[in-house]
Amino acid sequence: MTADIQLPKVAQSKINRLAQAAGRSPAAMLRLVLRDGFEAVELSIKENTLADKQFGSGETVAHGDVMRDAQAQF
Repeated sequence: MTADIQLPKVAQSKINRLAQAAGRSPAAMLRLVLRDGFEAVELSIKENTLADKQFGSGETVAHGDVMRDAQAQF
């Protein structure tokens, strides 16, 4: 289904900013915002950006290591 809607300039700017931060198109970001809301999408992008930085800097622990440690607890 398609529909023509006119978003307020503030919402358009916010969607464009979020799309750029997430590496998505504004249309794809609009679909996410309509489904999840601005607050949830903003939080998701912030968390993903932080995780990418941590992973890139080696601040993370490999999945296998975490699973091995968890299994040793039982």
